[in-house]
Amino acid sequence: MLLDSLLERGSSFLGVKYPIICGAMTWISDHRLVSAVAGTGAFGLLAGANAPTPVLREQIERTRQATPHPFGVNLITIAPNYLDHLSLATEMRVPTIVFAGSIPRASEIVRAKDSGAKVICFAPTDMLAHKMIDQGADALILEGSEAGGHIGPVSLTVLLQQILFKVPDVPIFVAGGIAHGQMIAHLLLMGAAGVQMGTRFVMSEECAAHPAFKEAFRRAKARDAVATPQFDSRLPVIPVRALHNEGTIEFKKLQLELLEKLDHEMISKAEAQESVERFWMGALQRAVVDGDVKKGSLMAGQSVGLVDEIKPMSALVAELLQDAEAALQKVLSVLVKRAPEAQATATQANQPTVS
Repeated sequence: MLLDSLLERGSSFLGVKYPIICGAMTWISDHRLVSAVAGTGAFGLLAGANAPTPVLREQIERTRQATPHPFGVNLITIAPNYLDHLSLATEMRVPTIVFAGSIPRASEIVRAKDSGAKVICFAPTDMLAHKMIDQGADALILEGSEAGGHIGPVSLTVLLQQILFKVPDVPIFVAGGIAHGQMIAHLLLMGAAGVQMGTRFVMSEECAAHPAFKEAFRRAKARDAVATPQFDSRLPVIPVRALHNEGTIEFKKLQLELLEKLDHEMISKAEAQESVERFWMGALQRAVVDGDVKKGSLMAGQSVGLVDEIKPMSALVAELLQDAEAALQKVLSVLVKRAPEAQATATQANQPTVS
């Protein structure tokens, strides 16, 4: 297949057949989902998030019991248990560690690599991309603002031009707004080593999210997945993209309440930031686990408007691959068809001008 050669770099880096990463989603990316993804030849990430360290240990162990294939762990650098999670991941020799949430320290990247892990860092801006490479990141994930959950400030189309086209040194995986194999094919042609998707994998039978959560995704339009605003720089809120509901309205109210407390010195900036993270973790649990789609957090990328069917994981990944191959065959046919025309044009252009 044409696809094989384009998948080679990412597949070799991750140690899997297909460099399609199922992004880490809190309350969703557990051992069941990750092992199901791994079983298809793709690559799953366990979500460290705010889990108690013993729970994360159990998830790693259960994933290893469920699949012999490689997987990774996503660590949130602003989570309360982050350093304990990092110690656990290095102790358990997790083969791939992804740092998310904010910028990891260079020493933390070194700790991960010293354990034998490959390190992937998110690159929401071109400046941070180069910084992560300088600090030792083995690969990058470009995440555009179209993605779900915590997002960066720049759209994927701009990040591709700023980073993917200009940074050949490390494998670069692309995330944000991806749902179809056709898109995967064209990103690979642009030079991507692979892709990361979250929203698409929610709509799998193996995903343990509440049926009401999946139904909300099925019914949603792309424009329904909106990013939360930041009202004041004193409360630096990482934007969260989720389906608009009462929960997103409550979050806006929470920010205003916290800012008022900051005005009256009733709370520290650290405490305010922690309140923000607690809100999202609790709201996400209510939506994913309990099925509260009115007040819970329905974190989703704008690709939610492209998915309207729940499928078995094997069928989902097979469809992505088939559509990617079909897209490449289409590109090839266009190039072959136009090759004689291009050759004739070039020959004509090289003819000497008669005066």
